[in-house]
Amino acid sequence: MGATTGDPGEGLAVLDLHAYYGLSHVLQGVSLEVGVGETVALLGRNGAGKTTTMRAVMGLMPVRSGRVRLFGQDVTGRRPDQLQRSGVAFVPSGRRVFGSLTVLQNLELAARAGRRRSTRWTLDRVELLFPALPALRGRRAAFLSGGEQQMVKLACALLGEPRLLLLDEPTEGLAPTVVQEMGGWLAALRAEGLGMLLAEQNAVFALRLAQRCYVLEKGVIRAEQAADELLRSETGLRYLGVARNP
Repeated sequence: MGATTGDPGEGLAVLDLHAYYGLSHVLQGVSLEVGVGETVALLGRNGAGKTTTMRAVMGLMPVRSGRVRLFGQDVTGRRPDQLQRSGVAFVPSGRRVFGSLTVLQNLELAARAGRRRSTRWTLDRVELLFPALPALRGRRAAFLSGGEQQMVKLACALLGEPRLLLLDEPTEGLAPTVVQEMGGWLAALRAEGLGMLLAEQNAVFALRLAQRCYVLEKGVIRAEQAADELLRSETGLRYLGVARNP
């Protein structure tokens, strides 16, 4: 379908990716691109393969065939820590923080890796983006709300100095007011020129942020389209099983 693409040679390119869970063929030739500074939504119902695609790209599960290219380099099969050092950060769904550590300790751990590349994202800078962070510095991460933990996860990802963010279901389980805050945070990162691949079941939320989108069904990309076109399409939204209101 007609969509405006970024520059895949300098961003992320996933080429004919196949992956299995046991005998189950869960990714069946997935191909997608995220150009430099581009926000792309990966949409689909539960079980479509969105998280699996993210995990395969990040080297968290084996790939049977296909290639992953990142910033012009073949990174297929590389370990997650190697990909992180190459400039990609994965923000998984759920409450993935070090619960026994304080917020500040979580942030300091994340900052150590990023300092090897640059100091674009300092602790002071992420606290400007997330004004609620300074008041949480001394709290143990396990006692944060879901929205607060998502904020800490995003802040930690930025302190790793990424050029590309992979975000897996960032609005999952969040109250509507926190979803609105999340939208503001991600819009600010988009304005900073940070590339993002956003896997979301909340299609309206994702489409309002993205330039392009892919629709995934049972491990197969069924459509690629400009995000604003799909957002205006009642048929497309019904196919995704969502109403227009988030």
